[in-house]
Amino acid sequence: MNYILFDGPSRNQLLPFTYTRPVADLRVGILTIREKWETYLQATTTTVTEDYLSEKWPMVEMEINVMINASFCPTKHLVDKIQNLKKNQAIFKGEEVVAFYTEEDQDEIDLSAFEAIEFEEKVLTIEHTWDIFAKNADAIAEDFALLTKGRDSEPISKTNNIITPENIFLEEGAKMEFATLNASSGPIYIGRNAEIMEGSVVRGPLALCDHATLKLATKIYGATTIGPHSKVGGEVNNSVLFGYSNKGHDGFLGNSVIGEWCNLGADTNNSNLKNNYAEVRLWDYETEGFAKTGLQFCGLMMGDHSKCGINTMFNTGTVIGVNANIFGSGFPRNFVPSYSWGGSSGFTTYLTKKAFEVSKVVMSRRGIEFTETDQAILEHIFEETKKFRRD
Repeated sequence: MNYILFDGPSRNQLLPFTYTRPVADLRVGILTIREKWETYLQATTTTVTEDYLSEKWPMVEMEINVMINASFCPTKHLVDKIQNLKKNQAIFKGEEVVAFYTEEDQDEIDLSAFEAIEFEEKVLTIEHTWDIFAKNADAIAEDFALLTKGRDSEPISKTNNIITPENIFLEEGAKMEFATLNASSGPIYIGRNAEIMEGSVVRGPLALCDHATLKLATKIYGATTIGPHSKVGGEVNNSVLFGYSNKGHDGFLGNSVIGEWCNLGADTNNSNLKNNYAEVRLWDYETEGFAKTGLQFCGLMMGDHSKCGINTMFNTGTVIGVNANIFGSGFPRNFVPSYSWGGSSGFTTYLTKKAFEVSKVVMSRRGIEFTETDQAILEHIFEETKKFRRD
C-alpha cells in the first residue's frame, strides 16, 4: 500500500510554521507527525502540499493509494482501520475526513460517494498553532511508549538525582551528569548523543531529541520538546522547539513554539499570561486579524529562520513570521510579518539577499546545505507575505 499524507483544511491555521513545511513535518511530542505515521505503518510516506513546497516534499502516486489527513496523529486502532481500507471507503472523525482509499485513475474524488467509516475513539489532532504546545504532554507520552516499548534505557549515571527512573529513557550516546530529573509528572526522553549539563533541573514530560543540549543549570518544566540539534539554557515551560534552534542563555520561554533555524538572544523573555488574566488572542493569517484561542496561557509563535537580539521582550500571544530579525528595547507588536527587520520603534523589509546570506552561514555550521530549493521556497514566502509588511 502507498501512503500519502495531505495537508488538510487546518494548514492555514498552522501558519507561520506551514509556510516552510507540510503539516506532516510539524514536530509535536518526540517525533514529527510524519515520523509517527511511518513508525506505525512501517512504511515511507509522501506528501500532498502547497505547490511551492512540492519539489522538496513530492508526492509519489501508485496504482493503489491511501490518503491520510496529516492533522491527525496515529494510534494503533486508527492505523489498523487505515490498513484495512478498501476501494471507495473513507474514515471520518465527525465531519472531517481522516483517510481514504483511492486509485491512480481516479481523477476527481467525491467523498460523499464513499462508504463512511466513523472513527469514534480519541485521537490527537493538530489544527491550530497552539495545539503544538497545548497537546504536547499527550504527544510525548504516546511517542515515549511507541519508541521505548520492549527496549532498555542506557544506564543513568549515579551522579544524577532521579525521581521515578522507570519513566526516564536514555538513547545511545546520551550524556547527563549532576542533573535533577523528576519524571513523576510525565516521561523524560533523552535522544541519541543529547546532553543535559550539570546543575540542570527537569520536570517531565520532556523530549530532548537527538544531538540536543540543555546547557548548565537549565530549568525545564513540562511538557517541553527540544528538537534535534537545538541548544537551550535559562527557563523553559511547556514549549516546543522544532530543531536546529537555539535559546542558549538565561531568559524565560513559556507556552511557545519556535521553528527551525531560530536564535533567541541572551536574556530574551516572553510573557505567557496577560496582566488581566484575559483570554489570549493570536494573529490569524486567514482572517488577517487577531482571533480567540480559548487559552489563558499562550506565549510566542516564531517561524523558521527568525532571530531576536539580546534582551528582547515579547508580549503575550506574539506571532513572528519567517525570516524576521528583531532587536532593540521595548515590546515589538504582537504580529511581526515575515521578512521584517527592526523592533518596537518600527520595521523595514529584511531583504532576501541579506536573509539568505545568514541562512547559508547558519546552516553550514551544522553541515547542512542551503539549497536552491530552500531559496525558492523562502522567495515564495517573501512574495506571499508582502501584504502584511508596512514599509
